[in-house]
Amino acid sequence: MTAKQNTPASGLWSPVRSALATALADTTRGLYVVTHNSMAMLGIGLALAVIVLAARGDLRQSAEERLLDWLVARQEATQTETAVPVDPTAAERATAAMPDVLPAQQAKVAFWLSRKYRVAPEPLSVLVAEAFRLGEQVRIDPTLILAVMAIESRFNPFAQSPVGAQGLMQVLTRVHTEKYEDFGGQLAAFDPLANLRVGVQILQDCIRRAGSIEGGLRLYVGAVSTDGADYINKVMAEHTRLQHVAMGRPAPRHVEPTWSIPVVAPAVKSQAQEELVQSSGGEPAQTTPLLSREDGTGLRS
Repeated sequence: MTAKQNTPASGLWSPVRSALATALADTTRGLYVVTHNSMAMLGIGLALAVIVLAARGDLRQSAEERLLDWLVARQEATQTETAVPVDPTAAERATAAMPDVLPAQQAKVAFWLSRKYRVAPEPLSVLVAEAFRLGEQVRIDPTLILAVMAIESRFNPFAQSPVGAQGLMQVLTRVHTEKYEDFGGQLAAFDPLANLRVGVQILQDCIRRAGSIEGGLRLYVGAVSTDGADYINKVMAEHTRLQHVAMGRPAPRHVEPTWSIPVVAPAVKSQAQEELVQSSGGEPAQTTPLLSREDGTGLRS
């Protein structure tokens, strides 16, 4: 009974399946014919284009130029999207120069400092040249200026001590902010040349106030709790080495200390220190000294 009931239904679906199969076959055959004809037309078109370009040199040249322009534009667009931005003027802003253009004396100093402190000679060349120029202007031996830089920061223009002394000459920016106004503001403390010029100005004032190089260095470092002999001897030893190098002589490995202050009674010593700092224009000994440099930064060698 069940078999008889299912037989008519199966017969109804047979024409539908047959029609679907016929439609699918016709569609497939049509797509094949269209695709085949399209490929044939494309092939014919390319062949004709090749023939025309081969016969017409001017058209071929024009097509090549258009294709090249398109490829270049695509390459530039890709580089703009993915590459790191470039700045063709960066070399003009860099504080660097070729050491070969320096006078022989300055070049010797630059190369010697480069080897000792592991700093590139190109930026050192600018600093050495500026130290010699400033030294002549303010009547300070340029090798002394370079020695102060070496001991203070080891020629790191971004150095900063725990108490805020910054840059090559380790100047307290917050104390000497007005000296950076002519250089565009206190951020100029991290510009090598601006920091060097401000530091030399302060060093000149310290030497003038103290009446001697050693005394000026003591003021420069802001020695209050100590006599500053360790710092002074380090600077003077490096100064001596640089003088030898500038004169074309080997730099001595060891230089005898040249500065010492007798130990005095604590009360007398405290009063003398207070007078020394106050005469330099700094704060009293119990507050902030002229440069407040006894900070144990570890920058000095």
